[in-house]
Amino acid sequence: MPITVDIDVMLARRKMSVGELAERVGITPANLAVLKNGRAKAVRFATLAALCQVLECQPGDLLRWETENTAGG
Repeated sequence: MPITVDIDVMLARRKMSVGELAERVGITPANLAVLKNGRAKAVRFATLAALCQVLECQPGDLLRWETENTAGG
């Protein structure tokens, strides 16, 4: 899929654990892992907004589009 999820990058920049982020956003660590690992089929805008609020970032800091060639697909 040409959408890459960069939650790991923002977690490292904020020195935050997956568990802490999940708790602060209000989703389960398992659901956050699905999103973080790029296995999610969709993301609710409310969840994306909460991620951005907690991580103090923009949606483009978490999601980016790549062509099939650069995404390894």
